[in-house]
Amino acid sequence: MTHLQGNERARYVRDMFARISKRYDLMNRLMSAGRDGAWRRTVISLAQLPPGARILDVATGTGDMMAEALRQHPDALAVGSDFTFEMMRAGKSKPATHRIRWCAADAHRLPFRDDSFDAVTSGFGVRNFIDRESAFSEQRRVLKSGGRVVCLEISKPPRNALRPLFLLYFNRLVPLAGGIISGERDAYAYLPQSVNEFLSPEELKAVMLRAGLRDVTYRRLMFGTVAIHVGAK
Repeated sequence: MTHLQGNERARYVRDMFARISKRYDLMNRLMSAGRDGAWRRTVISLAQLPPGARILDVATGTGDMMAEALRQHPDALAVGSDFTFEMMRAGKSKPATHRIRWCAADAHRLPFRDDSFDAVTSGFGVRNFIDRESAFSEQRRVLKSGGRVVCLEISKPPRNALRPLFLLYFNRLVPLAGGIISGERDAYAYLPQSVNEFLSPEELKAVMLRAGLRDVTYRRLMFGTVAIHVGAK
């Protein structure tokens, strides 16, 4: 599936997420051993939101990132954008997301004015973007001066003693579990493929810098298998 390019890949990704939308949250909890909530808390903390902030989550899925933003900052205006309607529809059914403002949007062409948000976040979406530099440029465009872009993403594990175990888990066990729970094994075969072809944290940092973001840093979590990048405008 990862050999697909351009619009063909975009259609595949949209259809794939539509098919797994009802089991997406459950699989996230299982794959991360329940740690994904803590990672989102860190993302929102790193966003350094001011009082009454406006925050955008790109590729928001079922809205967990913006639910966390509203938990930490009840006075914020939280916008979640995604190009898969079914994912947002699944998110709307959750009590914690009722204050999110949902928006159907392509991450490469965000329908917002320049300098609209105090922070822009994303969680596990960037590796699916067709043109990552263009997508980060759009995030920078809609960001206010001094605001932050914060990206949470699965990372290629470092070459250490745990790397073979991670690859076995991700390449073998995740597709098997995903197939059993969601009935869509090919979707969870795409996940490890997309990670295997994805950028290293240092390479993703370079993409963010080329997109015009400044002071880009990152931290690795979960034995180096997850990374959070932060860049400023």
